[in-house]
Amino acid sequence: MPSFDIVSEIDKPELGNAVHQANRELGTRFDFKGSDARVEQADKILTVFADNEFQLKQAVEVLCTKVAKRGVDLGCFKYREIEEIGGGKARQVIDLQEGISAELGRKLVKQIKDQKLKVQTAIQGEQLRVTGKKRDDLQSVIAFLRDSDAGVPLQFNNFRD
Repeated sequence: MPSFDIVSEIDKPELGNAVHQANRELGTRFDFKGSDARVEQADKILTVFADNEFQLKQAVEVLCTKVAKRGVDLGCFKYREIEEIGGGKARQVIDLQEGISAELGRKLVKQIKDQKLKVQTAIQGEQLRVTGKKRDDLQSVIAFLRDSDAGVPLQFNNFRD
Protein backbone atom coordinates (compact mmCIF):
# COMPACT_ATOMS: atom_id res chain seq x y z
CA MET A 1 0.00 0.00 0.00
CA PRO A 2 1.53 3.39 -0.97
CA SER A 3 2.47 5.71 1.87
CA PHE A 4 4.60 8.71 2.80
CA ASP A 5 5.64 10.62 5.91
CA ILE A 6 4.99 14.27 6.74
CA VAL A 7 7.82 15.70 8.85
CA SER A 8 9.18 19.07 9.89
CA GLU A 9 12.95 18.92 10.25
CA ILE A 10 15.97 21.13 9.70
CA ASP A 11 19.00 20.07 7.68
CA LYS A 12 21.57 20.46 10.49
CA PRO A 13 24.72 20.30 8.31
CA GLU A 14 23.37 22.98 5.97
CA LEU A 15 22.38 25.16 8.92
CA GLY A 16 25.88 24.75 10.39
CA ASN A 17 27.43 25.71 7.05
CA ALA A 18 25.18 28.79 6.85
CA VAL A 19 26.21 29.85 10.38
CA HIS A 20 29.92 29.47 9.45
CA GLN A 21 29.40 31.50 6.28
CA ALA A 22 27.56 34.22 8.20
CA ASN A 23 30.34 34.39 10.80
CA ARG A 24 32.95 34.63 8.05
CA GLU A 25 31.04 37.45 6.34
CA LEU A 26 30.55 39.30 9.64
CA GLY A 27 34.30 39.09 10.22
CA THR A 28 35.19 40.54 6.83
CA ARG A 29 32.50 43.17 6.22
CA PHE A 30 33.66 46.77 6.55
CA ASP A 31 30.72 47.91 8.69
CA PHE A 32 31.49 45.17 11.23
CA LYS A 33 35.26 45.88 11.53
CA GLY A 34 36.34 45.91 15.15
CA SER A 35 32.97 44.74 16.42
CA ASP A 36 32.13 41.56 18.25
CA ALA A 37 29.35 40.47 15.88
CA ARG A 38 28.95 36.70 15.68
CA VAL A 39 26.42 33.86 15.53
CA GLU A 40 26.62 30.91 17.91
CA GLN A 41 24.81 27.64 17.34
CA ALA A 42 23.57 25.35 20.11
CA ASP A 43 21.31 22.30 19.81
CA LYS A 44 17.99 24.00 18.97
CA ILE A 45 19.04 27.62 19.47
CA LEU A 46 20.95 30.22 17.48
CA THR A 47 22.29 33.26 19.34
CA VAL A 48 23.32 36.42 17.48
CA PHE A 49 25.63 38.91 19.24
CA ALA A 50 26.53 42.45 18.12
CA ASP A 51 27.72 45.81 19.50
CA ASN A 52 24.35 47.56 19.16
CA GLU A 53 20.79 46.94 18.02
CA PHE A 54 21.37 48.21 14.47
CA GLN A 55 24.36 45.90 13.93
CA LEU A 56 22.37 43.06 15.47
CA LYS A 57 19.59 43.50 12.92
CA GLN A 58 22.19 43.58 10.14
CA ALA A 59 23.82 40.39 11.49
CA VAL A 60 20.44 38.61 11.62
CA GLU A 61 19.80 39.70 8.02
CA VAL A 62 23.19 38.27 6.94
CA LEU A 63 22.35 35.02 8.75
CA CYS A 64 18.92 34.80 7.10
CA THR A 65 20.34 35.30 3.60
CA LYS A 66 22.98 32.60 4.16
CA VAL A 67 20.39 30.18 5.58
CA ALA A 68 17.99 30.82 2.68
CA LYS A 69 20.75 30.28 0.10
CA ARG A 70 21.53 26.93 1.74
CA GLY A 71 17.94 25.77 1.27
CA VAL A 72 16.87 25.80 4.92
CA ASP A 73 13.35 27.17 5.39
CA LEU A 74 13.24 30.38 7.45
CA GLY A 75 9.80 29.41 8.75
CA CYS A 76 11.46 27.23 11.38
CA PHE A 77 13.01 30.32 13.04
CA LYS A 78 11.19 31.80 16.03
CA TYR A 79 12.77 35.12 17.02
CA ARG A 80 12.86 36.23 20.65
CA GLU A 81 13.13 39.82 21.82
CA ILE A 82 16.41 41.71 21.44
CA GLU A 83 18.20 41.85 24.79
CA GLU A 84 20.66 44.49 25.94
CA ILE A 85 23.63 42.91 27.67
CA GLY A 86 26.38 44.79 29.52
CA GLY A 87 28.68 47.26 27.81
CA GLY A 88 26.13 48.47 25.27
CA LYS A 89 26.10 45.11 23.50
CA ALA A 90 22.98 43.37 22.20
CA ARG A 91 21.91 39.75 21.81
CA GLN A 92 19.02 37.97 20.11
CA VAL A 93 18.10 34.34 20.56
CA ILE A 94 16.47 32.44 17.69
CA ASP A 95 14.66 29.20 18.53
CA LEU A 96 14.65 26.43 15.92
CA GLN A 97 11.29 24.70 15.58
CA GLU A 98 11.51 21.06 14.60
CA GLY A 99 8.96 18.27 14.60
CA ILE A 100 5.19 18.29 14.41
CA SER A 101 3.54 18.85 17.79
CA ALA A 102 0.62 16.65 18.84
CA GLU A 103 -1.79 19.61 18.56
CA LEU A 104 -0.60 20.49 15.04
CA GLY A 105 -0.69 16.79 14.11
CA ARG A 106 -4.36 16.53 15.11
CA LYS A 107 -5.13 19.71 13.15
CA LEU A 108 -3.42 18.36 10.02
CA VAL A 109 -5.21 15.00 10.34
CA LYS A 110 -8.55 16.84 10.55
CA GLN A 111 -7.70 18.98 7.50
CA ILE A 112 -6.73 15.89 5.49
CA LYS A 113 -9.96 14.08 6.50
CA ASP A 114 -12.00 17.15 5.48
CA GLN A 115 -10.64 16.73 1.93
CA LYS A 116 -12.70 13.50 1.60
CA LEU A 117 -9.79 11.58 0.06
CA LYS A 118 -9.47 7.84 0.60
CA VAL A 119 -6.37 7.99 2.78
CA GLN A 120 -5.57 7.14 6.38
CA THR A 121 -3.42 9.43 8.49
CA ALA A 122 -1.65 8.30 11.66
CA ILE A 123 0.37 10.35 14.15
CA GLN A 124 3.72 8.69 14.87
CA GLY A 125 5.63 10.77 17.40
CA GLU A 126 6.68 13.99 15.67
CA GLN A 127 5.64 12.90 12.18
CA LEU A 128 2.51 11.83 10.33
CA ARG A 129 2.16 8.73 8.14
CA VAL A 130 -0.33 8.94 5.29
CA THR A 131 -1.38 5.71 3.53
CA GLY A 132 -3.82 5.10 0.70
CA LYS A 133 -4.60 2.72 -2.13
CA LYS A 134 -3.91 5.20 -4.94
CA ARG A 135 -0.81 7.30 -5.54
CA ASP A 136 -3.02 10.07 -6.91
CA ASP A 137 -4.76 10.45 -3.54
CA LEU A 138 -1.40 10.74 -1.78
CA GLN A 139 -0.21 13.32 -4.29
CA SER A 140 -3.44 15.27 -3.73
CA VAL A 141 -2.70 15.34 0.01
CA ILE A 142 0.82 16.64 -0.68
CA ALA A 143 -0.51 19.34 -3.01
CA PHE A 144 -3.15 20.36 -0.45
CA LEU A 145 -0.63 20.60 2.39
CA ARG A 146 1.80 22.63 0.25
CA ASP A 147 -0.96 25.16 -0.43
CA SER A 148 -2.15 25.35 3.19
CA ASP A 149 -0.27 27.21 5.91
CA ALA A 150 0.59 24.81 8.73
CA GLY A 151 2.72 27.31 10.69
CA VAL A 152 5.84 25.18 10.35
CA PRO A 153 7.69 24.11 7.19
CA LEU A 154 6.62 20.61 6.15
CA GLN A 155 8.65 18.07 4.20
CA PHE A 156 7.32 14.92 2.58
CA ASN A 157 9.66 11.95 2.57
CA ASN A 158 9.76 8.17 2.61
CA PHE A 159 7.32 7.90 -0.32
CA ARG A 160 6.71 4.20 -0.96
CA ASP A 161 4.72 2.40 -3.60
